[in-house]
Amino acid sequence: MMKTAQQLLQERTERLKKTIAFEKTDRAPVIITGDAVFARHVGMTLAEFCSNMKASHDAILTSFKDLGDVDGTGGTFAAATMFPLMFYTRIKLPGRELPDDIPWQLDEQEMMTVEDYDTILNKGWKDFSDDYLRNRLGIDVDSLFAQLVDVPQFAKNFEDAGYLVYTPSASITVNEYLSGGRSFPKFMRDMFKMPDKVEAVLDVILEETLADFRQQIRALKPLVVFISPARGASDFYSPKIWKRFVWKYLKATAEMIVEEGAVADLHIDGNWERDLEIFKTLPRQKCIFECDGATNIYKVREVLDDHMCIKGDVPAAILALGTPDEVYNYSTKLIKDMGKGFILASGCTVPPNAKFENVKAMVAAASGK
Repeated sequence: MMKTAQQLLQERTERLKKTIAFEKTDRAPVIITGDAVFARHVGMTLAEFCSNMKASHDAILTSFKDLGDVDGTGGTFAAATMFPLMFYTRIKLPGRELPDDIPWQLDEQEMMTVEDYDTILNKGWKDFSDDYLRNRLGIDVDSLFAQLVDVPQFAKNFEDAGYLVYTPSASITVNEYLSGGRSFPKFMRDMFKMPDKVEAVLDVILEETLADFRQQIRALKPLVVFISPARGASDFYSPKIWKRFVWKYLKATAEMIVEEGAVADLHIDGNWERDLEIFKTLPRQKCIFECDGATNIYKVREVLDDHMCIKGDVPAAILALGTPDEVYNYSTKLIKDMGKGFILASGCTVPPNAKFENVKAMVAAASGK
């Protein structure tokens, strides 16, 4: 007998919960996070996909129904227009600054000044941030937030179709705001030239953003909360600088998420191998280490063992350039080698040029069908 969408949703949610807790499951859950690849699948231009949240949502949900037995989604709409609200820099969009089918690009340059640090310390982050986004980056904040009104409905549409929405709530670590707004090279220099001031600014931002984020988690009651310390990779910093300007804020955010009863999904871009040990100081089996191919997933498992569930890590290259058999075999081996406490996913987002049959092969590997 065919299962109802509601039964499927319940089964997939339980599978995820058990996986996070290292309990035995019938199979590894598979979560797909992608955007531009689904526009291509339904024959939509990236220009339309980015400019219309509802159209992007429809494209993603339609594509999901062609994927096979997939447990859930990492995103319910195209978030391209939201990137400036996370990285505090301008963005070039298809159909606006770029041709209709070229993927969006962050246009990073120094838009935030050293003097802005004093403004943040004197007036607070919210006041500064609102003025900065509207007047310096020229972002129509009101129209962006107006579009977000549909997001709860997008999540409901996925759930009504039997898919779990993996992370309905998301944040970034606070150093990202400054590294985007100042530009990464300038932010790096600030950490050496005026470390105390930078830390004081980050403390102010953390306090204000965590208070808001806590309320959001209480309202949504999500199972998993996404947090991206994208530019926090150990590769970029000396251990001393990394602990002070990255780990301190990542740890505080993850611990707050856990305190509120959710699981923290740490979206680990870049290579963090040097600092894997320190992740064992986070609450046991309350976080997920989501790697993108740069940190060796086998090393993650070796160091973190059963302390933390791992999510990943089928590489972008194999999804774009491999064959379905290669993807299936790679994914199958990963599931076997990682054992309990493993969620199959792409390394970071499914790339725009992934072959759709390769994404289907990855999904098939999870259920062995």
